[in-house]
Amino acid sequence: MACFAAFIILSGFINLLLAANKDTCDLSAAVGQSLTLPFVFEGLANTHVLKWTHNNTLIFYRQQGKVSVGKTEDISATGSLWLKNLQFSSAGIYQANVLYPNNTSAKTGSVRLCVMDKVPKPQLIYVCDFKSSVVNLNCKVAKPHGLVFSWTLDEKTLTSETSQTLSISLTQLKGERSFTCSVTNKVSKEKSDTVRPTCKNPTPSPPPSLCFPSKTVVAVAAGGVSLILLLLIIIIVLCCCRRQDKTQLRLRKKGELRMLSLTKREPDSISPVYETMQPSEDSPPPSPKPSPRPCYQNVSEPEAQMENRPLQLPTAAAEGQQPSPVPKPRTKGPQTSNI
Repeated sequence: MACFAAFIILSGFINLLLAANKDTCDLSAAVGQSLTLPFVFEGLANTHVLKWTHNNTLIFYRQQGKVSVGKTEDISATGSLWLKNLQFSSAGIYQANVLYPNNTSAKTGSVRLCVMDKVPKPQLIYVCDFKSSVVNLNCKVAKPHGLVFSWTLDEKTLTSETSQTLSISLTQLKGERSFTCSVTNKVSKEKSDTVRPTCKNPTPSPPPSLCFPSKTVVAVAAGGVSLILLLLIIIIVLCCCRRQDKTQLRLRKKGELRMLSLTKREPDSISPVYETMQPSEDSPPPSPKPSPRPCYQNVSEPEAQMENRPLQLPTAAAEGQQPSPVPKPRTKGPQTSNI
């Protein structure tokens, strides 16, 4: 039982080693790069059979000096393979095999190739932290995973700093200090531009004044102008309505006064003489008077003499009483003398 457990543990350890070996790259190259896969077989001749495989796929085969797969110029005199313009699909396991003319194995070899992108040029930025009295530097780069960072101060490498950020106290920035950072992977290396941090303690800012944004001021001003215009329009409308009411009231009073004056005039418009001249319904119609001409012709002499006499007043007039008013005719006509 103990032997069986030990066997299981040993098998697991071997599998871990194989997995680690599987993830390990023998060679690394960048995308677009050209690379030679080394293989050395001394005394390689045309009588030998040479073949290369990539992930168990035949990519080169030469027998009796004739190349049936691949190109002759891709193989060196010792059997190395030349790869051009590598892509991500070029990564994997390459295996070489040399056979004698009797098809027995002469030599084999394999290599694991990894293909990755070149690192971009980093950008070095810094921020002054006066509360902590330090300056924080950051080596900014896209996809920092798996990259190695390094720092230089005044062109001297800081061997202890390998992270993406760096903090330096402000006291170490006296004078002009220059910083650079570098980014490295297995296939490329890039360096940032030189940066000279300048951290000056800011002067205390004045107390904040009661200032408003320009948009707020414009909005308030526009609202105030609109309110004033609205109030002016309301005042004008009220004044016009009040003036119209006053005008209507004045015209109404004038109409009432005119009606009152007409009402007072109606009883006095008919004079007593006119009333006397108007015949009543019971009174007989007046008899027609003779024309004046025949009257003057038939007047006798004694009557004519009486006309020339002075008119004698009646007894009532002599006693001081005034005579009753004589009705006047409605229309003017030839008057006849009273006989």
